[in-house]
Amino acid sequence: MRLRRSLHFVPGANEKMMGKALTLGADALIFDLEDSVTPEAKLAAREAVCDWLDENHECGKERLVRVNPLDSPWGRDDLEAIVMHQPDGIVLPKVFSRETVESVDSILRMAEKMLPEQATLPRLVLIGTEDAGAVFNLPLMTSHPRVDGLTWGAEDLSVSLRARRKRDSNGNYLEVFGFVRSYCLLAAAAAGVQPIDSVYTDIRDIAGLCRESETAADMGFTGKLTIHPDQIEVVNAAFTPSSEEIERAESLLQAFEEHRRSGKMAFTFEGSMVDVPHLKHAEQLLAVAAQIAAQNS
Repeated sequence: MRLRRSLHFVPGANEKMMGKALTLGADALIFDLEDSVTPEAKLAAREAVCDWLDENHECGKERLVRVNPLDSPWGRDDLEAIVMHQPDGIVLPKVFSRETVESVDSILRMAEKMLPEQATLPRLVLIGTEDAGAVFNLPLMTSHPRVDGLTWGAEDLSVSLRARRKRDSNGNYLEVFGFVRSYCLLAAAAAGVQPIDSVYTDIRDIAGLCRESETAADMGFTGKLTIHPDQIEVVNAAFTPSSEEIERAESLLQAFEEHRRSGKMAFTFEGSMVDVPHLKHAEQLLAVAAQIAAQNS
C-alpha cells in the first residue's frame, strides 16, 4: 500500500491550483471533478485534468481523480475519459452499495481493452459514508478487490441526517458522526484497505486540525483528506512516527529478539508487560517510518 498521509483536493476547474499542485507536500493529489466544479464547467475541468495527467505521468506523487457520482449526468463519462489517461486511482464519491462498486469495476474493465498492454487499471478510494443508508453497506463495498482505501464525508452525511450541527461546543464530533467515523475505520481495517479520515473544514483552525489529526492517527487512521495547502504539513506530521516512537520500537524489537532466544514472548519492558501484539505494533510503526524515509530520500 502506498504512503498516503495527506490526500489533497485540487479543484479540476482551477488552473492556478492545478499548476501549483506538484509544489505541495501532499503524498497524494486528488483532482476534483465533483463538488468544487460548477455544472457549466464539468466538461472543461475533465479535459484539463486529462491533460494534467498526460503531462505529469511520472511526477513522484500519487495522482487520484474524484469523478462525479455514477448516477449523475457526468459520472460514467468521467470514468471512461479519465481511465484512458492512466491515473493511479479513482476517488468515487457517494457510494451507496456494493452494486455501485461493481458497476464502476465493469466500466473500468471495458476501458482496459483500449489501454496499452503495460497499463494498469486504477485503484478505487471510496467515500462511502455520505449517506445514512450507505453506512450499513460499508463492509460489502470495501471488500471489493479493486478498493484500496475508504474515507467518509461529514458534510454530506449531515445533510442526509438533517443534522443541525456536526460538532459540540468543544469542537468534537457529535455522537452519530463519531460512530460513523469509527465504523469507517473498522470497515477499512477488516477489509485490509487504508482508512482515511475526513476533511477538517475550518481552514483557519490549525490547532484544531492538529488535535483531530493526532486523534485520528491514535485511533488507527493512516491518512487524512486536506482542502487547503496550510493543512498538509500538519497532517503529514500527525501521521509520521516521531523519533522517540521509532527509537522505542527499535528497542522493543531488540528486546523481543533477546527474550525469544530464551523462549519468552511475554516480558516486562520499560515497566509494562508486553507480548506479541506489542511486537506487531512496533513492526507496523517501523514499516511506516521506512516508507516515509524512502519517499523523502
